[in-house]
Amino acid sequence: MKTTLKIFLLIQVVQIILHAQPKTPAWAYSATIYEVNIRQFTEEGTFKAFQEHLPRLKKLGVDILWLMPINPIGEKNRKGTLGSYYSVRDYKEINPEFGSKEDFISLVDEIHNQGMYVIVDWVANHTSWDNPWVTDHPDFYSKDSFGNFVLPVADWADVIDLNYDNKELWKEMTDALKYWVEEFNIDGYRCDVAGMIPTEFWEEVRPELDKIKPVFMLAEWDTPEMHDKAFDMTYDWNLHKLMNGIYKGEKSSSDLKEHIIEDQKLYPEYAFKMQFTSNHDENSWNGTEFERLGEAAEMFAVFVNVIPGMPLIYSGQEAAFNKRLDFFEKDLIVWNENNFTKLYSKLNSLKNYNKALWNGNKGGPIEFIDDNTQENVLALIRSRDEDKVFALFNMSAKETRVKINSHLINGSYYDFETDKPIEIKDKLNHLIKPWSYKLYYTKK
Repeated sequence: MKTTLKIFLLIQVVQIILHAQPKTPAWAYSATIYEVNIRQFTEEGTFKAFQEHLPRLKKLGVDILWLMPINPIGEKNRKGTLGSYYSVRDYKEINPEFGSKEDFISLVDEIHNQGMYVIVDWVANHTSWDNPWVTDHPDFYSKDSFGNFVLPVADWADVIDLNYDNKELWKEMTDALKYWVEEFNIDGYRCDVAGMIPTEFWEEVRPELDKIKPVFMLAEWDTPEMHDKAFDMTYDWNLHKLMNGIYKGEKSSSDLKEHIIEDQKLYPEYAFKMQFTSNHDENSWNGTEFERLGEAAEMFAVFVNVIPGMPLIYSGQEAAFNKRLDFFEKDLIVWNENNFTKLYSKLNSLKNYNKALWNGNKGGPIEFIDDNTQENVLALIRSRDEDKVFALFNMSAKETRVKINSHLINGSYYDFETDKPIEIKDKLNHLIKPWSYKLYYTKK
């Protein structure tokens, strides 16, 4: 009996080791992430010019700065005048348009001095046609039956596919990933099309990076196994598509609710999901949040900040910049303060101190209130310790009266819009404007 018990316990330990979750840095649990498009951020389009914006971003309340790829861009088969950031010519060099390695070190140091963190966009699935590996390690690449290099996707004509059947490639790619953490003190990576690369590669890389320092890893992918050992956060693409569909009248708030409930079953409780109304792909190829979400842009900006997950702000969103940025040319963002600047600042501040909105298993679980709520209205509660948020979202073009009778909503709150205290009992009767919201929160 004792032998059997020992074997059982040993099996349990082995299973825990084999399925050990990533060691997410403590600073990520209350964080908001901000995507930086260096080329379009300033007229100069350099690290030095961007560095001047750091105090503003700190004041905005963002915590993690995600820099789009900083490597030199391929010239052979380049798209447009300046090319795509995602056509990497050298994994250990800096795009000279952005500045020097010394400039990048200065930027990273100042980001850390401001109390923020920085992750770098990493393109591990493919390289440019003129990357040194093409001549030095042609066996690193996928080839067709005639021995020709192949594209990873049909219209990605400026890049060629890497072949991860070759374990020597794993060593070189791991070495390059370690280089930027060791030499420049970055805090992690956003990994482009991460699911197009064997998950085992990322699971082998993660502990190697963590040996240098605790890193934060974001996968551009949306499947649960990414969280087993390798990644802290993945995209919630389906939720993003549902929001677009709701504004078009093709989906409903119940679809959104069902998606969130189903995701909680599919993903481990420690997993972070990145929530967003825009990013570089959506902005350039599918339209700004104002094109896709129209009058609902503000309401959905609040929504992605109060549901489980880490909210993303893309360059220019806090300025309500309503333009599709050209992906392969210079296309300057115009910076103006407006209502969205204040909105994002308040949301970031709320997330920072209200534990109910924290990420992963440090945040509060979401509860939907179904009592007497109308069609296309979502009512939700999140609570953690003494912190709580209560929110209502009218996801329709009609003014709607919402009546709720539930003990879950009972409490002393502050109104997010007015910052004034409000007492809510078990019953609530609110008239909510089209594509609008009501948000209440507790504070100590």
